[in-house]
Amino acid sequence: MSKSACPSPHTPQHGSNGSVLDGQVLVLNQTYEPLNVTTVRRALRLVTKHKAEVLEKNGAIIHSPAITLEAPSVVRMLYRVKRPLPELKLTRRSVFARDGHKCQYCGRSDIPLTIDHVVPRCRKGATSWSNVVASCIRCNNVKGDRLPKEAGMKLRKTPRRPRYTPYISLPTFLSAQRAGRWGEYLDPWMKCDL
Repeated sequence: MSKSACPSPHTPQHGSNGSVLDGQVLVLNQTYEPLNVTTVRRALRLVTKHKAEVLEKNGAIIHSPAITLEAPSVVRMLYRVKRPLPELKLTRRSVFARDGHKCQYCGRSDIPLTIDHVVPRCRKGATSWSNVVASCIRCNNVKGDRLPKEAGMKLRKTPRRPRYTPYISLPTFLSAQRAGRWGEYLDPWMKCDL
C-alpha cells in the first residue's frame, strides 16, 4: 500500500527547498519533556550516534548508498539533557501566535496586524503579556489612546502570559498543537489553554 493512499497523521514537514531532510522533528528529553524542534538531518545524526531513539516516523523514506531509513517525526534522547528554563520573550511574533493571528477586537485574521497596548503607554500602560494584544490597524486607530471600554470596544479574551513548554518557540509550539502534530507528546506539558 502506498503512503499517499493512507496519509500518516504526522505528514512530513519539508523545508523551503522541499527536502525531506529539512523536515521538522520533535526532540524529547529522556523524561519525555519536549526539548526542541530540529531537522530530520540532525535527528538522524542523533539516532545513528546512539544518542536518541526514534519514537515515531513520518512516513518519508531516506536512501543512502549504505542504508534506507524512514524519516523520524519524534525522537527521544537516551540521556537526560539538563537545561536552565528559558524565559519566554515578549515579541510581536509570540503575541500574534498567542492570539491566533486574529485581531483581539474584531476577530479578523485576513488583514495585517499590529500590536496594541490595552492600557495605552501614555497612561503608564506596560509592555507586558497582560497588556498587549494583536490588533488590526483599523481597530488600533479607532481605539487610539483610550481604554477599550472608553472606545466602546471589547477584547475577545483577556491577555495573559502563555504557559507552555518554553524550550520550543511559542509559534512552533502553537502551530504544532493546532495542527494536531505531536499532540500526544506536547499536550501533557500544557499548563493551560492559550
